[in-house]
Amino acid sequence: MKNLLAMVIFCITPLALADNYIFDKKHTQIFFSASHLGFSTSTGAFVEFDGKFNFDQSDFSQSAVNVVIQTNSIDLNDKKWNEHMMGQKWFNVKKYPTMEFKSTSVKKTGDKTMDITGDFTLLGVTKTITLKTTFNKFGSQFGREKAGFSATTTIDRTEFGMKNYSPAISAEIPIRIEVEGYKVQE
Repeated sequence: MKNLLAMVIFCITPLALADNYIFDKKHTQIFFSASHLGFSTSTGAFVEFDGKFNFDQSDFSQSAVNVVIQTNSIDLNDKKWNEHMMGQKWFNVKKYPTMEFKSTSVKKTGDKTMDITGDFTLLGVTKTITLKTTFNKFGSQFGREKAGFSATTTIDRTEFGMKNYSPAISAEIPIRIEVEGYKVQE
């Protein structure tokens, strides 16, 4: 019986070591870019989102992340352009008010790097993507524990049904995410 209890504790301990965090929205950004007819690379952001993650510094594989992005929060630095991107030809925000990433696995690739693979849903279509992620820092700010990460990926927007004006406006969309999270006080 004693050995069985020890085995159960050993099996559940790694999950208990993962600390829970919520996004510090003031210091988290979600950027994307697209080639605009070959003349320039336009860059935009999504500014409204909710995210959380758990992170185990000793075993990255015990970590996870979930983020829900409000599609009507797209910001291309121009009100008319933002409204155009919210329309049916692009993000169709009335029908699809959110997009979401939910991790399914985390694989350590280096001392401070990992691949976070998960399900990304855009326009009602879910595809598996991988975020190439760097663990930047763990520390304290104003008495609260924080962790920070940088992540990148590239999606093909046409795979999610967003096919308008491709290839004039690039199908491949690089995404860059900068995340700081506050440890949840238990």
